[in-house]
Amino acid sequence: MKKPETRIAELSIRGLLLGVAITLIFTAANVYLGLKVGLTFATSIPAAVISMGALSLFRNTSILENNIVQTVASAAGALASIIFVLPGLVIVGWWTGIPFWPAFFICAGGGIIGVIFTIPLRRAMVTQSDLPYPEGVAAAQVLKVGSAARDAQAATNGSARRGLMAVVYGAAASLALSILTATQIAAAGIQSFVRVGRNSVTGFDFSFSLALVGAGHLVGLSVGLALLLGVLIAWGAAVPFLAAASGIPAHADIADFANQIWRTQVRFMGAGAIAVAALWTLVKLARPVAAGLVSTIAASRRVGRAPTDRDMGPVAIAGWVFVCLCVVVALVLYFVRGTSLAGHEGLLSLVTLGFVVFGGFLVSAICGYLAGLVGSTNSPISGVGILAVLLYASILAIVIPLHGGSPKTLIAFTLFSLSIVFAAATTSNDNLQDLKTGQLVGASPWAQQWALIVGVVAGALTIPPVLDLLTRAYGFAGQAAGPVSATATPLAAPQAVLISALAQGVLGESLDWHMLGAGAVIGVAIIALDEFLGARKWMRLPPLGVCIGIYLPMAASLPVVLGALISQWFKIRARKAADPETTEQYGVLVASGLIVGESLFGVALAGLIVASGKEAPLALVGGNFLFAPLIGIAVFAALIVVLYRKMLRLRVLA
Repeated sequence: MKKPETRIAELSIRGLLLGVAITLIFTAANVYLGLKVGLTFATSIPAAVISMGALSLFRNTSILENNIVQTVASAAGALASIIFVLPGLVIVGWWTGIPFWPAFFICAGGGIIGVIFTIPLRRAMVTQSDLPYPEGVAAAQVLKVGSAARDAQAATNGSARRGLMAVVYGAAASLALSILTATQIAAAGIQSFVRVGRNSVTGFDFSFSLALVGAGHLVGLSVGLALLLGVLIAWGAAVPFLAAASGIPAHADIADFANQIWRTQVRFMGAGAIAVAALWTLVKLARPVAAGLVSTIAASRRVGRAPTDRDMGPVAIAGWVFVCLCVVVALVLYFVRGTSLAGHEGLLSLVTLGFVVFGGFLVSAICGYLAGLVGSTNSPISGVGILAVLLYASILAIVIPLHGGSPKTLIAFTLFSLSIVFAAATTSNDNLQDLKTGQLVGASPWAQQWALIVGVVAGALTIPPVLDLLTRAYGFAGQAAGPVSATATPLAAPQAVLISALAQGVLGESLDWHMLGAGAVIGVAIIALDEFLGARKWMRLPPLGVCIGIYLPMAASLPVVLGALISQWFKIRARKAADPETTEQYGVLVASGLIVGESLFGVALAGLIVASGKEAPLALVGGNFLFAPLIGIAVFAALIVVLYRKMLRLRVLA
């Protein structure tokens, strides 16, 4: 007699709640990291590892339930990339903080639109595509390893537990170093600025940040070397040349002078290079993206509706689309109320809806394809955002002057409504990756799509308060006059600063077009270099990586370069291990832990700064403590050595 099939848990309340709990951690970490250095990390793999460790405490769990947990957490973690645009409203002086409900509906409405837009793309770009989806495949492999360990009744001693401990080790190390630097016993970094000849200057600035080292491990050697080249262009060539051209003022502090040259001139040069590199990336991928969209339509007619190929129902899709478009209109009405744009709500609503629907779908398709090609972490989503703001601001510049509206209001409205499209883009950048993981483990697409919506809502609840706290505690570089933050070291928020500057430039305010033009020329040269390397089958230097190295603060770039070099060294050593693939995964997991520990402490410290009104509420010594630099570099180096040696020595089950 045939035994009845055992029902396998998949979309469970338990799994959804666990995914939301993990979301609170990784989303907050991604918000802080993105504002500090302009990079976010894919949360699928660490979320899958934590999920396996937590669900191993229950009997009736499955690989499908683990997959739902990582789907929820990764969707929310990806939504954190909204910080590449949303802080712009503070930077241009429209907001003084981050109001919860408007930010929530921007994140939730745009994020759910991103989920819905990727549904018609799934079959062509996931099921019937040969796109590699590196992070999606890696997450599926982690889930399969954990499932095999659980089936062998070794979950408490197997690879899943060791993987979880790798995350914990990394988080504990970066947390310990962050606490030590907050006491000021150890320095947070080291810097030195020197004269070059009689009339020029350059410098060196390195942050003892384990989170940035972890980010470098995740992006890999090619991106790391690209960043290093960008730093050399900025500080080895551009800063000394421009400093010599302007001359060092008498009695000037050379550190302040060098940083001023970089901030007011070289950074805009980096912006011009980024715009060119982003445009080139999209031009190169225009054909495969178009082919993917065409095959989507054909695939939807051919493929049946097997249980593992069934999407969310059409009624649910139509309902979500209607609700989200209503949210978009409500957000437009909220913004224009009481401004110089009042009375033109209908026109602005139509323009915004058109841009969200058509522009949003195109951007979602592009970002989804790029994520499938190079991974969510390496996808040039900020480059897509740069082009989107140029296009949208140009549309408003054509339409709105005929109907009134001040430049400042238009700039703010551009950033406000663009945030909705960017929320859709960041979500789609991750969704197809998650659906690829689901395909490889036999998950139901409809269940994952509902889990993605839950993750988006959870992320939308988390991001506004965390972002507001960081805004009040640190502020942002280039922020317009307003309430002064409690610390003198504002967050760089590089993409938000750049996108805000571009919106201001397009809509009529001052922008250094000479530096942008020079940067564009440099961008063309970098692209030519990359094509030259590619033609000879040598290691390529992604143009966007080089340009971001020009644009980012050196203190943020150099630790990422170090992490990339360590990642390559670790991969070489891992090949000699008994199980090279699993050992290499341990390196990825400890790097994720490094990011999580420091980032969460940054959020917690922000709360202390706001509550106390002090820049250094945990300081035990003065800021000029003599031995702080030596202690900082010693502890920083020692923790890296100990952590990575421990990862290489972890014994892997056969």
